[in-house]
Amino acid sequence: MKTETLTMPQLGESVTEGTISLWLVKPGDTVKKYDPIAEVITDKVTAEVPSSFDGVIDQLLAEEGDTLQVGEAIVTLQVSGGSTEVAATEEAVPAIEETPVSSDQSMKKRYSPAVLKLSAEHGIDLEQVSGTGAGGRITRKDLLKIVETGQITQPDTVEAPTIESVPAPKPEAQPERHEQPQAARPQAAKPMTSTTEAGDIEIPTAGVRQAIAANMVRSKQEAPHAWLMIEVDVTNLVEARNRHKDAFFKQEGVKLTFLPFFMKATVEGLKKHPIMNSTWAGDKIIQKKAINLSLAVATQEALFVPVVKNADELSIKGLARAIDDFGKRAQAGRLSSSEMQGGTFTVNNTGSFGSIQSAPILNFPQAAILSVESIVKRPVWVNGMFAARDMVNLCMSIDHRVLDGLVAGQFLQTVKHALESIDPNQLSLY
Repeated sequence: MKTETLTMPQLGESVTEGTISLWLVKPGDTVKKYDPIAEVITDKVTAEVPSSFDGVIDQLLAEEGDTLQVGEAIVTLQVSGGSTEVAATEEAVPAIEETPVSSDQSMKKRYSPAVLKLSAEHGIDLEQVSGTGAGGRITRKDLLKIVETGQITQPDTVEAPTIESVPAPKPEAQPERHEQPQAARPQAAKPMTSTTEAGDIEIPTAGVRQAIAANMVRSKQEAPHAWLMIEVDVTNLVEARNRHKDAFFKQEGVKLTFLPFFMKATVEGLKKHPIMNSTWAGDKIIQKKAINLSLAVATQEALFVPVVKNADELSIKGLARAIDDFGKRAQAGRLSSSEMQGGTFTVNNTGSFGSIQSAPILNFPQAAILSVESIVKRPVWVNGMFAARDMVNLCMSIDHRVLDGLVAGQFLQTVKHALESIDPNQLSLY
């Protein structure tokens, strides 16, 4: 028998850690290759982690609720085979305090739910913490060490000040009465607490909701958001869709909604303005060749963002089928982690629940997200008179490090033109 170690897998693009939400095995259990051993939550997906071997569970190296970095050991198995290998136990893995602080700090401000919770509970200013994770990422272990020792680990050999009293530089010519011996560095604002009263319902925020919260915080903290909106006359689109929807459903078995038309127009905009199809990568911008549209799909419990790969190669029919399939499987909880990866631009259908204007949060590290709002019939001045027209607002958030208002506005104009140029008499769905 030999010992094999399973590690935390990467369950999505840009995902660097996962939280063990549920162990499906216990020490002594026999498992086969590909049998699920745990449920893991990331900021993009909840997925089952399979075993890579046939064997017997030896040791669970994490508890439910623990957040681990990608590549960190989670379980050991006894497997039939050659000589025994060293298992990833506490004695075999270098202790966290011996891990050198990397000069790469690109991931420092990407906080996991566990890190945010611990920092709030103990009043730790995350700006003052040097993370030992990949790219300077602050891990749960980093904070637990601070809680235990009362010290913040600083790079190199600088003596670590205690959390309770970090000396501030003394201003020159400052009157002595203004000196503050216990003047501390700026502290992170503690979250406002609220007293539970009779009839109130407490809703735990663990699991998927906590992961979503962490991802939204990361996006807003790291990416300087800018917002634009354009008004589009989609009267011809509404007429075209109404003409074809019944025959389309009869032939394809899929509802013809407005969304595939907006996605098709988005593709046209990305082809004409390829810089919109970019991601932020710390010290560079990556302009993506493939046009992979991330599609926000909400359920009562969570928000999923599956990806329509190579959307520029799909017709209206192909896009409609992809939308229908993702929606059904999201509701059933059957989306796989691989279907959440590779997105280059996000389309958000906020109009499906009646919204007419929104400011979406970027799907980090993508540079832009487009919200399609509700189509509303309004009086519009056309050819010297008022006429009832079907109008829609397209709202877009951009990462201002990557994109400027000029190219973003040109992109929206291209999408607008594509939608307003639809001819109900010459519409091609295939």
